[in-house]
Amino acid sequence: MPQSSALAGTQAAFDDVYQTVVLAAARRDRLDAAITAMATDSQFTPVVTRLACLRGISTLTVFCLAAEIGDWDRFTGASIGAYLGLVPSEHSSGAHRSQGPITKTGNTHARRLLVEAAWHHRKPYRPTAILRRRWAAAPPAAVARAHLGNHRLHQRWSVYAERAKRPVVANVAVARELAGWCWSLAVLPQQGHRS
Repeated sequence: MPQSSALAGTQAAFDDVYQTVVLAAARRDRLDAAITAMATDSQFTPVVTRLACLRGISTLTVFCLAAEIGDWDRFTGASIGAYLGLVPSEHSSGAHRSQGPITKTGNTHARRLLVEAAWHHRKPYRPTAILRRRWAAAPPAAVARAHLGNHRLHQRWSVYAERAKRPVVANVAVARELAGWCWSLAVLPQQGHRS
């Protein structure tokens, strides 16, 4: 809702910035709609359908992950976290082993998406109507696997909270495990797909 000011210069500046925000929001909405359309009819559609069964993974997020990672078969559940830079760095000397912050190597955009998605697993797991709609479009094996993943990821959050881990550190650990669950769904065979 535009505001009014008694000063002409202030009003002109506000109107200009307000118009910029309105145009940016409209552009974002158009791009989101285009990406959603591509996600439903592209080479990535099977992966998008399966990964969207996880909490925190919207169509936009999963399409970006699918496009950024490309061939999921080149990884394992253990190596995908390292590829995305979600594993702790390590400094070793003889018998002394010291772990540091995550390596942050690999694809920054995919890592950021997973870290943001991991926050959704902090709250208790209760499937929402949106998640149930996504499950209706996915193969039964993907739904079952994602259901296990959603339970496990919330359980990991609970364990970290009991240990009084800092939430940011816990979230990155959950994001690393979320990457593994995404991988397991991405490489799941397409058999048993619902029409």
